[in-house]
Amino acid sequence: VDGHVQPMPKVYVVGPTTGNTRVSGDGHIHLFGVGLLPAGWASIMPMDASNAVNRVFDAAELFGSVITDIEPLMHQTETPEQRLALGNRLIEQLIGFDNSEARQFTAIVDNWLAHSLSPDIEDLVTALGLSRRQVERKCNQYYGAPPKMLSRKYRATRSAVMLAKGEVDPDDLLEHGFYDQSHFIRELRHFTGLTPTTIKERLPMLTQLTIRRTEMEGIAPILAQT
Repeated sequence: VDGHVQPMPKVYVVGPTTGNTRVSGDGHIHLFGVGLLPAGWASIMPMDASNAVNRVFDAAELFGSVITDIEPLMHQTETPEQRLALGNRLIEQLIGFDNSEARQFTAIVDNWLAHSLSPDIEDLVTALGLSRRQVERKCNQYYGAPPKMLSRKYRATRSAVMLAKGEVDPDDLLEHGFYDQSHFIRELRHFTGLTPTTIKERLPMLTQLTIRRTEMEGIAPILAQT
């Protein structure tokens, strides 16, 4: 979204994004991935999320033999279940940091984001019992963005999911922090790469499959909504 272009290693980590990100490749591609929540980032990654925004990192350079040993095994798998077992083993090996503070902080932030399409930052400051400057610093550390950017991002992605599932009309969403229809369309396009018309009438297949995640039971509300 900031115009930066990078080649993708065989095994890579994508940092937090502040807008729609495009990935392209040639030939027959098999892709296996894991989504990291902010608390998971704090438990695994040797850097603040703010240092990884809109960037790709070679996982082998970050984690060494843990990655180079498991990468060829992943190619030898034949079923999704086998890949999942290897993925679980990899995450267990990578977790190395005490993230109790991160879990507590991000649980409050996630609840703040999930509570409203246009949450008030002062409510978050009060809930955390920290100064506004401390809240912004820790949000950057764990999410890679300050609260205002998080609010914009999750408002756009939640709106896109609600539109795709036919739960609301675009006009219904204009009351939730969007200045007007043009602002609404710009925000959706910036964070999802899609317009309201595309979401309602020509949703790409990968996006359709991603939205099905919101129907799963037992996942965090912030994931169920976005």
